[in-house]
Amino acid sequence: MTDPQLLVDGTPVARYVLAPDLDVRHGPRPYLHPVRTLAGTPVTDALPADHVWHLGASLAVQDVTGTNLWGGRTYVRGTGYTWRADHGRIVHVGWEHLATDRLDHQLHWCDPTGGVLLTERRMLTASAVPGHEGAWRLDLTSTLTAPADRDVTLGSPATNGRPGGAGYGGFFWRAVAAEPPEVFTARLTGEEQVNGCAEPWVALRARAPEGGAYTLVFSGLGAADRWFVRTAMYPGVCVAFAFERTATIPAGTGRRGHYRVAVADGPLDRPAAAALASL
Repeated sequence: MTDPQLLVDGTPVARYVLAPDLDVRHGPRPYLHPVRTLAGTPVTDALPADHVWHLGASLAVQDVTGTNLWGGRTYVRGTGYTWRADHGRIVHVGWEHLATDRLDHQLHWCDPTGGVLLTERRMLTASAVPGHEGAWRLDLTSTLTAPADRDVTLGSPATNGRPGGAGYGGFFWRAVAAEPPEVFTARLTGEEQVNGCAEPWVALRARAPEGGAYTLVFSGLGAADRWFVRTAMYPGVCVAFAFERTATIPAGTGRRGHYRVAVADGPLDRPAAAALASL
């Protein structure tokens, strides 16, 4: 089927790639790309040469009870990053609601054999931000449910032994930038301070390669989540589910998350970013 679009007051702001035709090693999954500001500036990257498995804005975890749903090499304790035949895929299985401002559907998180590790109910909405003509808001709500007969463990390279704050995996946004972006919270500035923190919001400020400055303001950490951010190696922000410790979804229960991103034209300062985060 045709990839659905999200619109805000008639302006296309995001395409949802529902069933990408990708090598399984790239972690096939639904993702948003391109995402744009209201003025048309692109704010996501997909299939970049440095990390081909980075797919715009998506949900992905590198270790789901031993299955790699992130893509790329798997971090193995005592060995390092290794290519393994452990890649699964996240697949759309049916719509609950399909409209230009709301996409609501069911998904399966599958192991390499196609077995279902987790079921997911996901809703994405796009809306205007009252009082801010240059910004719109993406909301993504997700409930991951474990099978009735077994717990499911979520892990990351960090929980598998990698040092350096590499606890990525969760709701991840691969941004696009002409030069390393700026990242900040209400109290912290720069990748070294922000990576691994639990601040209520994180802002990423950048200029797109084709011109146009933008600011993204992220919120929605769960109680045990942490922010994973990169600016020097590549521009990205992640609500990380297993930054330092694995997370377990007990059998028959769900893990719910609600993530919000304000997408604004222009380089917003700290007070302006804080104001967007509070709405």
